[in-house]
Amino acid sequence: MEFKGVMGGLYRISEWIMRLSVINLLWMLCSIPVFFFLFMGLVSQTPDALKATLPILAVLAPFTLFPATTAMFAVARKWVTGEEDVPLLKTFFRGYKENYLQSMLGGIFFVLIFVIIAVNYFFYLKQGSSLKVLAVLFIAFTVIMIIALFNFFSIIVHLHMKIFQIVKNSILITIGNPINSIVLLICNGVIVYICLTKFNFFLVVFFMGAIVATFSFWQFNRSFTKLQTKQQELEEKEQQRLAEAEAAEEGNDEASESEVNESPISLHKKDENDKTKD
Repeated sequence: MEFKGVMGGLYRISEWIMRLSVINLLWMLCSIPVFFFLFMGLVSQTPDALKATLPILAVLAPFTLFPATTAMFAVARKWVTGEEDVPLLKTFFRGYKENYLQSMLGGIFFVLIFVIIAVNYFFYLKQGSSLKVLAVLFIAFTVIMIIALFNFFSIIVHLHMKIFQIVKNSILITIGNPINSIVLLICNGVIVYICLTKFNFFLVVFFMGAIVATFSFWQFNRSFTKLQTKQQELEEKEQQRLAEAEAAEEGNDEASESEVNESPISLHKKDENDKTKD
């Protein structure tokens, strides 16, 4: 049954509210240990209590939060690429299972990087004025790694790569597309800020993660499609150049055949070109 007009619009809105809320709830349920200790640290009266929970969060995140976030991105990928009516539970847990190992390994890497950044930041912050500049550099590095984290989840659900390639490409895409990276950071920052300050409990529980994942993958897919188009254009130009070179070479061969009845050199070159293409 298909609704049209105002009823159709309301139906579509309610449908997307349901999709986003279901995926967001699944994301939080699969990350219960992380959100539990985070909540306990935030509601504590002393800053020391929050600091005490950070090591626990660092240990738990790669095994719970990262796989759950990858699963959420797997569903967001289906939505962005046009498969809006996919079964939510099946798609989520399939993405969770298939990408668990890579998500965990990537989570360990990013957590270690953030720990190293934090240790160095607070160390140089306590030093003299000349060394405090290094603390600012670590803040910039933190921003880059946060953006790379969004690209990491998008790549892991979209491309077949080894974990080292996924991490490397997530960082390279972040650095190589500064405008898109800044847009991604600002928009996700706005989403998180609104969710945390306006009806915080309701929006965080039902929408925040799913909206961030959907927008992040949409932005990544947009950039990736442009990159693919440019790569195809370069490949077509290269093929055209090779075809012209081969045509010119054949013309030279025909001219040489009028003088010499054998052409072993030209045949050898063609074999080399075939090996290069393979």
